[in-house]
Amino acid sequence: MSGLGERWLTAAYRGDAWLGLLRPLEALYRWAVRRRVAAYASGRRQAWRAPVPVIVVGNLTLGGTGKSPLVAWLVEHLAERGWRPGILSRGYGGKCADYPLLVEPSTPAAACGDEPRMLADQSGVPVVVDPDRPRGARRLLEAGCDILVSDDGLQHLALARDLELVVVDGARGFGNGRCLPVGPLREPLSRLESVDATLVNGEAQRTLPVAARRMTLVPSAWRRLGDGRRYPIAAPPFAGPVHAVAGIGRPERFFETLEGLGIEVMPHPFGDHHAFRADELRFADHRPLVMTAKDAVKCRDLAPGESWVLEVEAAPEPAFVAWLDERLTALRARRVPGNDDTNSRAGEMPAHPPK
Repeated sequence: MSGLGERWLTAAYRGDAWLGLLRPLEALYRWAVRRRVAAYASGRRQAWRAPVPVIVVGNLTLGGTGKSPLVAWLVEHLAERGWRPGILSRGYGGKCADYPLLVEPSTPAAACGDEPRMLADQSGVPVVVDPDRPRGARRLLEAGCDILVSDDGLQHLALARDLELVVVDGARGFGNGRCLPVGPLREPLSRLESVDATLVNGEAQRTLPVAARRMTLVPSAWRRLGDGRRYPIAAPPFAGPVHAVAGIGRPERFFETLEGLGIEVMPHPFGDHHAFRADELRFADHRPLVMTAKDAVKCRDLAPGESWVLEVEAAPEPAFVAWLDERLTALRARRVPGNDDTNSRAGEMPAHPPK
């Protein structure tokens, strides 16, 4: 997102009064959302249903919420329970001439996008990038997956889904509660009434319109960017202040995490999915550089030698994990329709249409 876009997003979460001038455009946007949902609900547009379960992890807002760490946790959780999961992604920021793209160890982040590259490295499961979600899903089936996890696919109704999980940033919530371009919402808040579970990343600092489970992002290790060697989180392998670089949805979350670990931070925030240059990662004082795992996949050949990655893991609350396991048991036991079955949950949603 550009500097102008970042300033607009900050204003939307803050609820600046001048955004009220854009309400006619918000009304047009909400009309377009209603029209798209109605097309699937009426059958004018058909959603493709995979012959295996599909779980969507998404959000209602622009800006980061912590959904990618939840996706990484989810596929590990599925694999531990005997599933063969695969991840489906839009691949924002990547430039590929031939979709669907199966992310290989040699696939650069510039081709597949930073989040798919990170998720492939972290999870070891098949990751496919394709703006056409049904086509990408078919490629994962060819790779032998028996359950699909769609990263940031909540608004992509062309792919039917069995479970929808929404992640909310506890610090920012839903901002001013308005849709684009007056606020940060991709869909009206009424959409939450039809999802299966809402998870709040961190402590909710604002009242939410629905009941929600809690998840946290837990720092797990320090990783040296150059050789991948890991060090315990309790024993930082560097001393003194560090230059902290973050090109994510909310860089402040990363800086706050570092400070919570007792690290003195010199912050350098960038826009989400920022394409780094070498000069942006080199500082005259030669202090250590610390970055997120998402940024690290783009900076392997750019960052100086004393560069470190803070690894984090999602930790959902036990009640959510128990609920999820019950739903997974039901999905495994249920007869799953074949590819020719175009009846889909997407065609039935939302239960409470946007107003």
